[in-house]
Parts: sequence; structure tokens; C-alpha cells
Amino acid sequence: MNLYKVLLMTALGFAVVLGMTLGDVHQAEASEAIVQQGDRGGVVWDVQHRLQQLGLYQLNMDGIFGAQTRQAVAQFQRQYGLPVTGSVDLKTLRTLRANTFTVDEIEMMAKLVYGEARGESFEGQVAVAAVVLNRLKSPKFPNTVKEVIFEPRAFTAVADGQYYQRPNRDAYRAVYYAIRGWDPSEGALYYFNPDTATSGWIWSRPQIKRIGNHIFAR
Repeated sequence: MNLYKVLLMTALGFAVVLGMTLGDVHQAEASEAIVQQGDRGGVVWDVQHRLQQLGLYQLNMDGIFGAQTRQAVAQFQRQYGLPVTGSVDLKTLRTLRANTFTVDEIEMMAKLVYGEARGESFEGQVAVAAVVLNRLKSPKFPNTVKEVIFEPRAFTAVADGQYYQRPNRDAYRAVYYAIRGWDPSEGALYYFNPDTATSGWIWSRPQIKRIGNHIFAR
């Protein structure tokens, strides 16, 4: 399955199915379970979804740990310096979760991108998603997607309600591209529209670059 179809499935409600898998993941961690070729179920769904975010698994998410899932897991392990076994042990699972997001988190980021930057170029939309990820890495901000997005006065779209609109396909694509490492903002923690920004504080931030109607800053 290609990326666009994966994103569309997410938008149409895979949160219900994959939300159930998160409990399975927690249970797997508690019991230090190993997921490997031939296994089925919630943990496999979650692993496939997270591998898709990184562009490592391209087929339909079916909850079946087949040869393609094994190959994707091995590629992930190789990229992150883990023992290349093709099976998901506890360390692989934790590393995978640390570098990817749940369906709900992707949905929140896509809604923010759509609310804040739907009129911008695709590069500008990716840059907005990258700012969220940059804040997650910074000790100046909360360490969960939800807390970053809903931090008081952090994003105009949350304050004025535009956040609650249904995201389009490009918003999901922008989030996935940011997760995979594209940061057009070049490490920005803030952005603002110079035509509407009235805060003296935001104008005082060191500016990095302008993309469309947004100036990105540190």
C-alpha cells in the first residue's frame, strides 16, 4: 500500500483499531514479549504502523508478521544500530516507539498543520510539523505532542478553533515527511506571520528563514 492510502486510512478512522493495539504494546513491554515472523495481533498492527511512518513498510497493515514486516524490522534495526534479527524484542520495540508516534498523535499534528498552514506550500506545511517535533526535543517545551499543541497561547489555530477542522491529505503527508527527518524550518521552535503578529516578544526571536507567509525563528 502506498503512503497516500495509508494516510487516508488514518484519516478515516484507524485510530479505533490501532488505539486498541497500544494496550497490547504496554502488555508486551510488561511481559517482555518478543514479536516475530508468524505472529499476529495488536502489537503487530502497531509495529507495522510505526514502520510505515518511517517509510520502511509499504504494504497494507494487516496485523500479520510476514516476510515483509520482518524485512522492515531488520532495516529499522540496521538504521538504529540494533542487533539485526528481524524480530521485535523489547529494545527494538522501545526504540521504534521512541522514534515514531501513535495514530492519535499523528492526527493531532495533522490537524495543527491544516489549521495553521493549509494555505501554505507543502514545504511550509512540513515546516510547521517540524516545529512541533523540534519542541518535543527541546527542554523548553513539554515532552508530549498533546501538551506541546495545547500549551496555552502556543498556536493560533487552537485558540481560534481552526485546529478542529478535518485535515486534508497534504496535512498528513506533511507530518509523515517531518517524522522522516525533513525540517525546512532548520530547527525552528517558533513561527509567525509578519503581517499579523503584534507581539514584540516574537519579533525579538532570532529569525532563521521565511517560508511563504511564515517567518521561522529560534
